[in-house]
Amino acid sequence: MSDEIKQIDEKIEVIDTQEKRASSAHASFAHESFDDDKPEHTVIDLQEGTKRHLSTRVIVMVALGGSIGTGLYLNMGANIAEAGPGGALIAYCAVGLLVYCLMTCLSEMSAYIPVSGAFNHYASRFFEPALGFALGWGVTAATELAAAATIIDFWKPVMPDAAWSTIFMVIILALNLFSVRIYGESEYYLSLVKVLMVIVFCVICIIYTSGGIGPQGPIGFKYWYEPGAFTSGVGFVGCLLSAGFSYQGTEIVGNAAGEAAEPAKAIPRAINLTFYRILVFYVLTILLVGMCLPYDNTEMTDDGNPSASPFTLVLKYAGIGAGVDVVNAIILVSVLSACNSSIYVSSRALLGLARDGNAPAIFNKTNRFGAPYMAVLASSIFGFICCFVSIYSAEVAFTWFMRITSISGFNNWMWTCLIQIRFRLAYVKQGRDLNELPYKSPWFPIPAIFASLFSFVIIIGQGYTAFTPSFSATKFVSKYIGVLPFIVIYIVHKLLVKQRWVPMEEIDFETGRVTKQELERVRAEVAAQPWYRRYLYILA
Repeated sequence: MSDEIKQIDEKIEVIDTQEKRASSAHASFAHESFDDDKPEHTVIDLQEGTKRHLSTRVIVMVALGGSIGTGLYLNMGANIAEAGPGGALIAYCAVGLLVYCLMTCLSEMSAYIPVSGAFNHYASRFFEPALGFALGWGVTAATELAAAATIIDFWKPVMPDAAWSTIFMVIILALNLFSVRIYGESEYYLSLVKVLMVIVFCVICIIYTSGGIGPQGPIGFKYWYEPGAFTSGVGFVGCLLSAGFSYQGTEIVGNAAGEAAEPAKAIPRAINLTFYRILVFYVLTILLVGMCLPYDNTEMTDDGNPSASPFTLVLKYAGIGAGVDVVNAIILVSVLSACNSSIYVSSRALLGLARDGNAPAIFNKTNRFGAPYMAVLASSIFGFICCFVSIYSAEVAFTWFMRITSISGFNNWMWTCLIQIRFRLAYVKQGRDLNELPYKSPWFPIPAIFASLFSFVIIIGQGYTAFTPSFSATKFVSKYIGVLPFIVIYIVHKLLVKQRWVPMEEIDFETGRVTKQELERVRAEVAAQPWYRRYLYILA
């Protein structure tokens, strides 16, 4: 009797898997239970209402260039001015290593259980509900809008900064109210433009510093000797925080997994590109900019101003006047792309909170396109706040929002790595097979420990100027304003709800997981490909 039950249930599961792949409407993952007399087949859908329309091609390209934005284009020059070319390079390498370790941790969980609102869902599920609540409500959105208006002003001030920010916000809001396929395709081509721009800029930098263009002749590492490679230790510590802002957005892959058509295939491929993206788009770029511009160049100290962008300055000094306008236009595109991604991530985080019972159920509603429209509308409030703050000063607003976003970002990174440690320990403790994970974080637990400790050190260390030579309340608030809301939200939820940590033996690894059949299919497809196709992640 039990054998017949197993055979019937296996047939049902195979049919259900085939129907899901054919429709690609949304994620429905099988969870089986039996009683003494008959089989019961239950489908638990963590993505009900949303649609899995993000292809592997889109996920991979977004992972490659989706996070390239104001941090890279506008903030890199100020980092060199603050820490020197050597200090900035070390800071970007260190934070880049942190980000790579973070992505290996996040990808292990998101490839196995792809769900919207990954940060807060994994925290509630694998750690404790109070942590998930605090991480979810600590997400900020569309802070780059404060910089969009200053980019327009580079050509000619036509309207108030707040008016431009509002126009951009309305457009981005409209895009996010339609199918996620529109978001995915738009981000694919926007990311492609950004990637090509960085590659072209690196080539121009190499030609410029070797004396091929411009009146300056060969430069090489001249500016590393005079005025020097480093400024001070204070500048280096501050640069770590600013470098983190440049990298933030990389983790969007974890949130996008919830609407990926084939998460078991897309997430491992995306993480394989992360190392090379960090190496080329950040480390190589900061190295070349540090060779082309001395850190005492007063033109690049105006943080948030497009005329101070190292991309703009290098082209201007190289005598490529038309290129300056092109770079500024691409910077604007990058800023809007980053805002678009911020609204997407924030709305999915709010959707995840609602489905975990940590937010009003109204945010769980989706429209016929599969977009969580109430969550999108609520998330856009942060963007409109940026618009109104821009009335005071767009550049000052950008600096403050960058500081808030950077600190909260490092806090999310730290907890994500700690959650992954508990995820893996509980997974092994329950006797599960590690080979069933679509992606395994290498060298566990070293990456998670390093990334979490380094994030904690940066969060605490970046505000040390508030304590020396004497305590300054103003500096303290400005330095730690990004993490204070998280602490308050966590404590209040803990005191009011009084829920315990989830015991490792009770952690649920079945609901919403990628099925074994799907994992075996993806691995069979990869094994059947020619060897060269396995390395062409963008085209595959």
